[in-house]
Amino acid sequence: MFGSDKKRRETINIQTLIGGGTRVQGDIDFAGGCHVDGEVIGNVRAAGSDTATLCISEGGRVEGSVSAPRVVLNGTVHGDVHAGERVELGATARVVGNVHYRLIEMAIGAEVNGKLVHQAEAQSLLEHDAREALPAAEPSTLRGAE
Repeated sequence: MFGSDKKRRETINIQTLIGGGTRVQGDIDFAGGCHVDGEVIGNVRAAGSDTATLCISEGGRVEGSVSAPRVVLNGTVHGDVHAGERVELGATARVVGNVHYRLIEMAIGAEVNGKLVHQAEAQSLLEHDAREALPAAEPSTLRGAE
């Protein structure tokens, strides 16, 4: 960012692709890389991988929550975004919901209609899923399971 015009980019191995013009109804659990150009009506989450990346292109749309260690968003999410490691919000990104992140990169023009919630430590996705499954549970009950 400071003093360098070249950004370090990692190669993302895309194993799951939701193409443009495609509409999926239901939850998607993926491993590795997932790229969404179409529309998903349901939750999208990385299944047990610490290196998984979810990319939602400018034309991509998710009506539900998304959860992955790394999230690259240029499209629209109507739901919460949970990035255990890093989230990148491009200039055309639109989020109607809260963004939970450890590291965030946000371009001018990105919109978040919700809260930006910083996670001090990388929250494991399994812990996040356990909290969603047991909303009435006290946080101390979940700590005992670690």
